[in-house]
Amino acid sequence: MKIIVCIKQVPDTTNVKIDPETNTLIREGVASVINPFDMYAIEEGLRIKERMAGSEVTVVSMGPPQADIALREAVSMGVDKAVLVSDRKIAGSDTWATSYILSKAIQKISDFNLILCGKQASDGDTAQVGPGISSWLDIPQVTYVKKIEKIEVDKAIVERMTEEGFDIVEIPLPCLFTVVKEINEPRLPSLKGKMKAKKIEIPIWGVDDLELDEGKIGLNGSPTRVVKIFTPSAREKGMILDGKAAESVNKIAALLEDVIIG
Repeated sequence: MKIIVCIKQVPDTTNVKIDPETNTLIREGVASVINPFDMYAIEEGLRIKERMAGSEVTVVSMGPPQADIALREAVSMGVDKAVLVSDRKIAGSDTWATSYILSKAIQKISDFNLILCGKQASDGDTAQVGPGISSWLDIPQVTYVKKIEKIEVDKAIVERMTEEGFDIVEIPLPCLFTVVKEINEPRLPSLKGKMKAKKIEIPIWGVDDLELDEGKIGLNGSPTRVVKIFTPSAREKGMILDGKAAESVNKIAALLEDVIIG
């Protein structure tokens, strides 16, 4: 089983900065972590590897050179290989362009049965990149996977979360899953893994390596763009009503009357 896990390095939620000219996140030089949802995708890939002899897990990330740190952390958890897609020409790519770029990286890897992604990234919360990758690769997908009931080299049976409960889905491989945090509990890096992470050579692929269409990448090649970012105004101080329910209802009615009449 050849498994590819797509991960993203995101800014630490306590240290988010925005470029005022491009309205995009500033990533270089900012303290970052692996997107929390992607940690569950890494763990699930490793669990499948442990169940199926001869399996291999490769992590792929797109970002600035510092994303190398996230890839090495994944290797320290037990991942076999890592690839970084990094090029100044892809900076500012939206979810459409990002999924296109990652799909081209996966095509370059070529040999895979399963792609795993976290359900969404904590910095964008769009949940669009995973499904976008499957669309570019023209393979089936299942989103919000909470449990892999059974998996073989040619098919899988999974549970996916819905608003009402969950669905049981049988799907042919190769395919793509986006996973939720209910699927597992990510492991800690091992000492052996940390030693491997320090030594491993991580290839860096750019625009030329992936033969990307430059009209589909970067800020200019993205069909969507953030026009304005602002901090919502603070809400007015709330009011706490004490006393019995009937008294509170009368106070609320009086307040509403003042608002309507006033």
